[in-house]
Amino acid sequence: MGKELAGEEEKPAISWHAMSVDDSLKTLGLTQDHLTNGLTTSEAAERLAQYGPNKMTEGKKTTLLEMIWKQVANVLVAILVTVAVVSAVRAATATNSEDITTNWIQVGLIVGVITVNTYIGIVQEGSAEKAAEALKNMLSSDAQVIRNGIKCMIPGMDVVPGDVVVLSLGDRVPADLRMFEVANLASQEAMLTGESVPIDKVTNAIDIAGGNPQATPLGDRRNMCFSATLVAQGSGTGIATTTGDNTEIGTINALVSKVEKKKTNVLKQIDTVSKWLAFFISITAVITFLVAKFRTGMSAIDSVSTALVCAVAMIPEGLEAIVTLTYAWAVSNMAKNNAIIRALPAVETLGSVTVICSDKTGTLTQNVMSLTAFVTSNARYRNDVNSSDRVNTNFVRDDSYMAERANHQLQRSVSQVIKDGPGTNEPRRGHANASNHFAIQSLHTPADGGAIAERVSDSLPVGEGESPSTDYIRSALAGGVLCSKCVLGAGGTREGEIGNPTELSILRASYFAGIDIDKLKKDAPVVAEVPFSSEYKFMATVHNPTEVDGPGMEGNYVVHAKGAPDRMVNYCAYQAKAGLLGEEYKEPIDRNYWIEQIAVLSSHGLRVLALCRASLPKDKITPGDQLGPEFVNENPEGPWLTLVGLCAIMDPPRAECVQAIREAHGAGVRVAMITGDHKDTAVAIGHMLGIVDETYNDALTGPQLDEMSDDDLRQAVLVNNVFARASPQNKIRIVKALQAEGQIAGMTGDGVNDAPALRAADMGVAMGKEGTDVAREAAEMILADDNFATIVTAVREGRVVWDNLRKILLVNTPINNAQGLGVLFGLICGLAEAPLSPIQVLYSNLICAITLGFVCAIEPAEEGIMTMPPRRIGKRLIGRYLFLRIAIGTLALVGCVVGSVFWAQALGYTQKQMRAQAFNTLDFGAIAVTLSARFAYNSSFDSRIFRGNPYCWYSVAVVSVLQVALTYIPGLNTAVFSMSGMAGPQWGIVALFAVVMFCVMEGEKAVRRKLKMQGKDTDDNEPFIFDADGAAEEQDGPLVPKGTSHLNLAELTK
Repeated sequence: MGKELAGEEEKPAISWHAMSVDDSLKTLGLTQDHLTNGLTTSEAAERLAQYGPNKMTEGKKTTLLEMIWKQVANVLVAILVTVAVVSAVRAATATNSEDITTNWIQVGLIVGVITVNTYIGIVQEGSAEKAAEALKNMLSSDAQVIRNGIKCMIPGMDVVPGDVVVLSLGDRVPADLRMFEVANLASQEAMLTGESVPIDKVTNAIDIAGGNPQATPLGDRRNMCFSATLVAQGSGTGIATTTGDNTEIGTINALVSKVEKKKTNVLKQIDTVSKWLAFFISITAVITFLVAKFRTGMSAIDSVSTALVCAVAMIPEGLEAIVTLTYAWAVSNMAKNNAIIRALPAVETLGSVTVICSDKTGTLTQNVMSLTAFVTSNARYRNDVNSSDRVNTNFVRDDSYMAERANHQLQRSVSQVIKDGPGTNEPRRGHANASNHFAIQSLHTPADGGAIAERVSDSLPVGEGESPSTDYIRSALAGGVLCSKCVLGAGGTREGEIGNPTELSILRASYFAGIDIDKLKKDAPVVAEVPFSSEYKFMATVHNPTEVDGPGMEGNYVVHAKGAPDRMVNYCAYQAKAGLLGEEYKEPIDRNYWIEQIAVLSSHGLRVLALCRASLPKDKITPGDQLGPEFVNENPEGPWLTLVGLCAIMDPPRAECVQAIREAHGAGVRVAMITGDHKDTAVAIGHMLGIVDETYNDALTGPQLDEMSDDDLRQAVLVNNVFARASPQNKIRIVKALQAEGQIAGMTGDGVNDAPALRAADMGVAMGKEGTDVAREAAEMILADDNFATIVTAVREGRVVWDNLRKILLVNTPINNAQGLGVLFGLICGLAEAPLSPIQVLYSNLICAITLGFVCAIEPAEEGIMTMPPRRIGKRLIGRYLFLRIAIGTLALVGCVVGSVFWAQALGYTQKQMRAQAFNTLDFGAIAVTLSARFAYNSSFDSRIFRGNPYCWYSVAVVSVLQVALTYIPGLNTAVFSMSGMAGPQWGIVALFAVVMFCVMEGEKAVRRKLKMQGKDTDDNEPFIFDADGAAEEQDGPLVPKGTSHLNLAELTK
């Protein structure tokens, strides 16, 4: 339990929830009197030694030395270290003071580069232990137990299996408990089960369906309380059954501690590119050594030094820093848009996501129950739930709005429609009653089979497309406002609101229609009431009449009643014509019409509430009466109420999510919705959002997923976008099935039980407002606003990162290659010394990466980036055409550098001036490459080159000023950089070759644009040597991580 012995086989899980209290005691080796006396001090000590302390085992942490070794254990660093060692030897053996200084500066620079890159790598490493630490912080610090027959407080770590634990309101449960005594006890278990409301507790054994007790979801184990959950109401006493790692939350801790570090596509490809670079650099260095030794006649040590200078020149020392900077810039941009990235390489993953699996409530929807439609005897009114204006025009008559049943419910009976929708009376997991207080218990078309009266279109009180008056809305919705004890939040928001969300939706709609809620309640206080009960599912209040109720009410009270529509229809004898009040508008009720309207609205996933009213002589009621339900449902004269209308209520989609999903679809990204809500509600929201369409036109439920084999599930996730009544464990299977089909999957989650699914997904996304710390620590990205649209914004930024990384390679690689190959080809062409000194090489490497690379790192998105499909798995950074561009840039820049040196030599300049010539031609040529590389396809011979990225020209200015300064500052130019000041004509050579470089790169783009128009693969979609393996990885075993089935949230394997 708390202790796990090395090599010990995993024991079968004990189904405590399926046992009686007596059987649980026997299994723990306890007697019946233990329930009152608890453990003795000695028994507790023995059990503590046997099971270990009640805490979670910490995973192995990476030491600082291990992290350092991970960063430096590669070929490129080894080459740098070799150069540093040779430079140190040369410094130690040199007799010339200038050579000594130069070599020691070179050693210092190389050590500095290695140190900085190592530090950056360690800092950006995600701390996988944080999620497990967050779980440990959730454990109870103290517990009230019965020991030696006395209640006492002990540290939570000292709780052992067999302890009798006493729970009170607000307590955090210290261990998994089998409850044997409860008093209105309910615990908040959302982090484990996904249920948003507290789960009521019982003491009897749970009936097992199907014969497998381990298949019982946690939410249905209502005789158990689980470690780290909170007591939301009542009190109780239970026996500790498991502690530490063997609790349900301990199992999750084991899963999140076993983090499998996955390298993103970019990191894999950079590793591949590094290997090819190391091979190419080694070959170039050997050739340089041979040329220096046997062609120019240098000494062995000088030849080695020259070869190593060539190697250093070609090593992209600043590449890792600029890649990190690219990620960091994208992270900063996303944070401004409420997307917080926890691991920098995750930014790149966003750009290749092919499917986003999102929660519904609060992410795709507003998490605010809202009145979306009001149905009267002759009309339907649509309410604009997104309006922030308090005007009557929020309501518009629209008789076509949800006027027919949803397609998938067209051929079903009324009772079947209700069962699938939010009005069902079936309780959710772990609850004695339905989550909808006004659930429909029984609704059938009347036995007489009478036809629905034909609806006659009229313009009472307004015509199609018009808005009713504020007075009409006030009178129609008065029953929902007055027959309620709810308190609306400040300014119609949720802040400070009190009451049932379904009832509050009517108050909110009235408020935003311009009705003064407080005045309405003040003018018509409650005289008597029938309080709500889940047994009869309605409430009623009695009021003095006001002007709202119309004339002719003298001597009468007004009765308002609201409740489950199936009940209220049966209590009504009349209906209010067009929702108007007054005796002249009262007509016999058409029950078939109302029953069908209830079914129609339910088929679209709407909760339905009926508003009724009546009048009653004042001598029938005494003010202050607490009336019983018989006041409404057992009237001596039979049905007597008047049905005013039906309120259709739902948690509506976020307005911005509709556009975000449209944008995602345009970018080739599929959006799936996973929710614990009812199927009809999920499908209705899916239709509104554009998730459900002709291609993906149905939904699967959690129980259906549980019954599927892994192969069946892999097919199901490709043809369904909506998964309803789903458990957190269904999430894991869904994401694994998608990955098995070659998809790059993003997954949202907010509870502790979502942590394994977030880890399993390619991109785990946690909620920032409603989520738990554990979910946030297990995810790569956190939504500060819990809004799906933020994910799509992040996907766009991820694509920008990919494009910019390719631009960085286009800039950095030719510069690095030109530095090394410039040395080699300079010697081959007859130069007596290397055209670039080691310090010049290191400086150019770093300054060009940091400044010019930075320009590409922060380049804004090019037009049309979200109209391209997601990158396929394994798509390379360096494809054929980028490789060709790099090769052209390298050859052109090498030619310019070497050519400028020979030109300077021909003009009679000194060796140090020739080095200055090569140095400046190289770096100003790099500026030309950068200006061209800012646009992948579009021409840079355009005014756009001056727009969009102001840092471009800041970087150009910095590099230019530094080049001039280093060229002319006395001492710095000669002693450190081994060059001297240039003459005027030499700057003309620099400018000419910079223009040549710019024209060469632009010419290549022009040719590529023409090839693209001819249908050539200029986007590098075809395989190349730098590609990662694009095949979907074969799943080893079932589609769930090992140990997940122990969470017991659903049946996971067959």
